[in-house]
Amino acid sequence: METFESVILGIIAILAIVLFFPGMKQRMKDSPMASSDDWKGLLFPLLLVVLFVMFLISVV
Repeated sequence: METFESVILGIIAILAIVLFFPGMKQRMKDSPMASSDDWKGLLFPLLLVVLFVMFLISVV
């Protein structure tokens, strides 16, 4: 990628962060707190995906 394309991409990324941060901050403040069951429900499939990827890497 050329230098000017990298600079434009960086400017767009910073602009997106600046535009979306206030809305994300408000939504995070208003969202309910997660219980331990919610975290278990997230971590179990995530662990399965990590193990599957490690298996695929070891097969190759």
